[in-house]
Amino acid sequence: MEGRAYLLRPDTPKEGRERPQRPGETADELSEPLRGQAKEAGLIMKPPARTPNTLYALEATEYAQQHGKFLEFHHAAYKAFWEDRKDLGELEVLHAVAHETGLDADEMVKHLEEKTYAETVMAQYQEALQYGISGIPTFLVGNLLFTGAHPYNIFKSAMERFLTEGVPPASE
Repeated sequence: MEGRAYLLRPDTPKEGRERPQRPGETADELSEPLRGQAKEAGLIMKPPARTPNTLYALEATEYAQQHGKFLEFHHAAYKAFWEDRKDLGELEVLHAVAHETGLDADEMVKHLEEKTYAETVMAQYQEALQYGISGIPTFLVGNLLFTGAHPYNIFKSAMERFLTEGVPPASE
């Protein structure tokens, strides 16, 4: 599995912004359909108080991927944001997530401050836009592209089709 960067809200200021409570949300639960989808998947998703600027988080994820820890970092960042309500736009939060996943957190923060992965992240975002991707998560299985949270059977069906029909992978 390979993760790619996508700026869901590219207009978010560097410091992030307050996130108003949405209709149907409670202090601890998102509104439908996300509430039901999260519960069905066994995920905890508490409404965040702020919408972070995710550029640092995306660069940190690229660092993790380059160091063989993409999924570990992704899961820990997910937990920090959705369960612990941490602001992923803050270097201290990303440092803690990196440390938790066995990455060299000090080195990672140095790379973030130096913008080592900024060009890579922006190139991935631009590539996604060129493919017509307009949301997250987006999955590519062979030549099948689908966006959004889907039940397990959708992924299983896509993988079975890819494996049995030998659909060639999409060109890069």
